[in-house]
Parts: sequence; C-alpha cells; structure tokens
Amino acid sequence: MAQEQTGRYKSLISNTLLFGLSTFGSKMLVVLLMPIYTRYLTTEAYGMVDIISGTCNLIVPIISLCVHEAVIRFGLEKGVRRRDVFTTALLTVLAGYLLLFCFRPLLRRVELISGYLPLIYAYVFTSAMRSVVTHFVRSGGFVRLFALDGIFTTALTITLKVAFIAGAKMGVVGDGLATVIADGCSALLLILLLRLYRFFQPGRFKPSVTREMLAYSIPLVPTAIFWWITNLSDRYFVTYMVGLDVNGLYNVAYKIPMMITLVSAIFIQAWQLSAFGEKDKKESARFFSTVFRCYYTLVFSAASGILLLIKPITRILVAKDFYESWRYVPFLILAVSFSCLVTFLGTVYNTAKKNAMVTVTTFVGAMLNILLNWLLIPKFGANGAAFATFASFFVVFLIRAVDSRRYMAIAMQPLRIALNLTLLLLQCWVGLSEPPHWVWYEIGILALILGCNFGNLMFFLRMTASLLPKRRTPQTE
Repeated sequence: MAQEQTGRYKSLISNTLLFGLSTFGSKMLVVLLMPIYTRYLTTEAYGMVDIISGTCNLIVPIISLCVHEAVIRFGLEKGVRRRDVFTTALLTVLAGYLLLFCFRPLLRRVELISGYLPLIYAYVFTSAMRSVVTHFVRSGGFVRLFALDGIFTTALTITLKVAFIAGAKMGVVGDGLATVIADGCSALLLILLLRLYRFFQPGRFKPSVTREMLAYSIPLVPTAIFWWITNLSDRYFVTYMVGLDVNGLYNVAYKIPMMITLVSAIFIQAWQLSAFGEKDKKESARFFSTVFRCYYTLVFSAASGILLLIKPITRILVAKDFYESWRYVPFLILAVSFSCLVTFLGTVYNTAKKNAMVTVTTFVGAMLNILLNWLLIPKFGANGAAFATFASFFVVFLIRAVDSRRYMAIAMQPLRIALNLTLLLLQCWVGLSEPPHWVWYEIGILALILGCNFGNLMFFLRMTASLLPKRRTPQTE
C-alpha cells in the first residue's frame, strides 16, 4: 500500500512537470509580447485587445456550458464510453454556438465591440473547440502530447502575433486572428493525430451520459461568471472612485502575484487527473490531505518569498513611473494565495460531482468583494480593493473548508494555516510601514514560515527527488 501511495505522489509530480512545460509558455505569452504591443499598438488599441479577449472569455463558458470540465471528469471515469463524452461535448458547443448567432442583433448594439463581431465569433468557436479537444486528450492519458500541443500553440501564437501586428500592421484584428488560427490549428491537429473524429457519433451516444455531464457542468457556468465579475469589479471601482491613473498602477500590481497563480494553474491540471481517479474514500482522504498540506506549504512559502522581494521585482519589471504599484501587491498576494486554496477545495466538489456548492460559495465571494470594494476604496484607495479581494477569497476558503468535509474529510491543519496567515499579515504590515531594518524582519518571518512547514517541505522534496534517475553503484567482483 505504501508503494502504491508513493506511486500516486510520483505520478502527480511528474504530470505537474509535464503540464508546466505546456502551460508556462502560454501563461507568459502576455509578458513576452509586451514589447510588440507597446511599440506597434496605441494605448486605445491595446485596451481594445483586452476588451475583446475579456468578452470572449465571458462568452465561452456560457455558450459551452463549461462542458470541457465535464470532459475531464467523465473522461477519466471507468464505465463511461469515451464516444459518449466526446459526442456530448461537441454537440453542446455546436448548439451553444448556433444559439449565439441569435444574439447577433443584440451584440451589434454594443458599440464598443460591434465592429469586431466576426473576430469575436471566430475567437469563441476556436477557443471552445480547443478547450474540449485538449481536455479530452488529457483525460485519455496523453499527457506528453498535451504538453507538446501547449508548446506548439504558444510558439505559433507568438509567431503569428509578431507577423500580424509588427509585420502586416493589422493591429487589434491581427492579435485576435493570431489566437483564432493557433487555437484552430491546435484542435485540428489533435483531432487528426489521434483520430478523435472516431468518437463523434451523434446517432449512438447515450442521453443518460449527456444528462449527467450537463448536470455536472451547468452549475459551473454561473461560477465562471462570478469569477469574471470578481476579477473585474475591483478595477471598475478603483477607476470610478480613485481615478484611471491609480487603476493603471493597480493593474500593474496584479501582474506580480500572477507568478503564484501560474504555478497553481499548472499543478491543478495535474491534480485533476489524480483526484478524479481516486475511488477508495478512506485512501482518497489520506491522499487529498497529504497533497493539500504540501500545496498550501508551497503557496504560503512562495507568497512570503515574493513579499520579501516585492520592491526589487517591481523595479526590474516595470518602468519608473509605475514603481509605486508595489504598495498594492501585498494584499493581492494574499488574495491570490487563498484563491489557490479555494481552487484546490473546488476539486473536492468536482470529484464528488457536487458542483452546486461551488456556485454558491463563488457567488458569496463575488457579492462580498463588491460590497467591500464599495466600503473600503473611498477610505483606503486601491489598497482597500486589494484587501477586499483577499477578504472575499478568505471567506470562500473558510466556507469550503468546512462544507467540503461532507464529501472528503481532509486533515487541513487549521492551526498551522492560521499561523501562516498571521505571519503573512505581519509581513504585509512590515513591508508597507517600512520600519527600520524592515528587510531583516521580513527575512525572519520567511524563516519562521519555512520552519513552521518544514515537515511538509521535506516530504515534497523527497517525492520530487525520487523522480530523479538513480545512480547505479558499481558492483565489485
């Protein structure tokens, strides 16, 4: 049994590294393209790029009913035919996409995006299709192919955006078109390489599987909308209550905590494969508990390290005029840290196929975030927005930590989490107030956090080291 448990951890770490190869490039795409954007696009055009991508990111989960999440969940389940999963997913996307055309007259009335509707429709279709196909590939165990596809799509996207924006001077349309072509090529190549068209059989799929998949995925649609609202509401509030110039600093501040989000996103992709494959409830609880302890240890340790290095990181990454954005980073780091823990606990509901509570908790977080923004920003400015975001994620974490025990009794070490949070809050205060010798205080707090989580860190390092090839000891004759 011990060997089987060790194998699970090794598989999780190995998949995380593979997904890291796939995901890191795509997540860093915006950073890599910043010189191109700022040189060849006006500020207005660059703003339109964000509006188009943001609009599409809102539309995709609505028209697809988040069915890609059901693909990874049911694609890993024994006893469910893969053709039923793939057929249901594609028919759902196609039906939603056709329904989207009914709203074309309404979208034409939105002056800001009316001139880009053909681009938006193409963007939504290819994005939704690629999402379904890549999740299906991942559920089939083709992890290496999934990773290679991520690298290929990132490279193609960068090449096309440089060619269209810098070369052909196509501006906003060139940026969107590059994404459309890259996503379309990715989906088409995976379909052809693995002959996925074999699994699309509209005349032979089981309606019962469709009902189960949609019952699983539909509750995730409002969740996606609420997260979209949460991620944008603070910026609108800051703009309206404080001003565009402060919102510019606040947006820059958001980029630094994204380092934690990047690592978390990579891990969660691998974690879903492991979590959804668990069947024995007692063993699952032990596995979830161990992984959760390592996960929050890494998240909190990374948060403390970034808090220590906020100022030099900001000085390196942003122009002089944006240096003061570091003051909004501390509470955003805490917000991102607890959003990572919230996402992890979401997999408990996903595993149990009980997604309604995911929607409820996300709704609570979104409403609390809006309320706190309204109350705190007038008094504390953009830092009020940052704290509001942290507080909303923290409350959602508390609710899920208690409620998720109905489905998985994870040993969460609440006192240790509370100690970590206390130390991180103290580190935020030290960084923002800058008392004499503040650097040494922050180094001391980082050391305390590492010491507090020493056992979890050592376990993670041992599991990671076990993946390395072992040196053979020469035999003596």
